[in-house]
Amino acid sequence: MTPEPVRLASLVVAIDGSSGSGKSSVSRRVAGVLGLACLDTGAMYRAVAAAALDRGIDPGDGAAVAALARAAHLEQSTDPAHESVVIDGLDVTAAIREPRVSAVVSEVARNPEVRAELVARQRAVAEAGAVVIEGRDITTVVAPDAPVRLLLTADAEARVARRAQELHGASDAAALAATRDSIVERDARDAQVNDFFTAADGVVEIDTSRLGFDEVVDAVLQVVVARVPEAAAALEAVR
Repeated sequence: MTPEPVRLASLVVAIDGSSGSGKSSVSRRVAGVLGLACLDTGAMYRAVAAAALDRGIDPGDGAAVAALARAAHLEQSTDPAHESVVIDGLDVTAAIREPRVSAVVSEVARNPEVRAELVARQRAVAEAGAVVIEGRDITTVVAPDAPVRLLLTADAEARVARRAQELHGASDAAALAATRDSIVERDARDAQVNDFFTAADGVVEIDTSRLGFDEVVDAVLQVVVARVPEAAAALEAVR
């Protein structure tokens, strides 16, 4: 029988990490165990990027993309078991993962006006509580006062292998080669805006390079218990 999830009404868990560090899948599992919502902030930037491409807006046109972001009606599921992203009535859940969007999302995410708009929306979710929020600037910008803040890291080899498996369903030489440049280059570009390779003060770093998925989830839950003692008894109820 599936246990009922723990419910901690005011808890905010902030998780940052690079591509392939495992932050998205781990965040969803942790949210499910704790009975919390889960917000993938990267999907918000991807939705704006997808909308810009669909409307023929050059992602490099900062003013136009910023205007789009400010006006956009963005509906994003925070159910950890169900991903859904709708922008201005158009379901882009699948489209935001397409290579065309991946190729330009960094440029959109580096736009300071776009960041200001989306960070404001992300902070509103954090202020409501009962959520795991994951991204690249959550522990430092979006929710710097969250009781639980973590940075998931992994070496380049592990990150590329995981993303190749996710995107291509394989981790052979061809799949690794097809993935490596995009991972390394995108992280290098994005790190110019936010350093998501170094844990800020008060942020717990977990190196996931040699850990299995369940081991990473357990490590995160251990941090939750250490930072939020009342979570210990609640977690015991589902184990």
